[in-house]
Amino acid sequence: MRRDEIVVAARGWLGTPYRHQASRKGAGCDCLGLVRGVWRELVGPEPARLPPYTPDWAEVTGEEMLLAAAGAHLREVPLGEAQAGDVMVFRMATGVPAKHCGVLSGEGALVHAYWGRAVVETRLVPWWRRRAVAAFAFPGVED
Repeated sequence: MRRDEIVVAARGWLGTPYRHQASRKGAGCDCLGLVRGVWRELVGPEPARLPPYTPDWAEVTGEEMLLAAAGAHLREVPLGEAQAGDVMVFRMATGVPAKHCGVLSGEGALVHAYWGRAVVETRLVPWWRRRAVAAFAFPGVED
């Protein structure tokens, strides 16, 4: 699969309302649901079934579940070498587990499900860059 195909697939979710735990284009998704939906469209069936999770799961458990799952199913790339089509993972505050993700859509831009709103494409301003902790490529992506 090509990186531009990943970006087109992610942008196809723009405007999808934010819905916790959902992953249905046009109907609703959260940040993980967006990545899951892009996976289904380009890779195939999801590799694992997700257990239910609460909005504060990371704060409650303290576990790096999002990073562990990304590492198990995606190929980690150096953060500074992330390209369009790669999945970025973010830690929203110091000392808490990573719990947000999105798909890089180009130089300095990210498609992600914005809590309380919808899937949007935003610039990777310094606020986001400071919170980025890892980047991953989808399996089979052509570099």
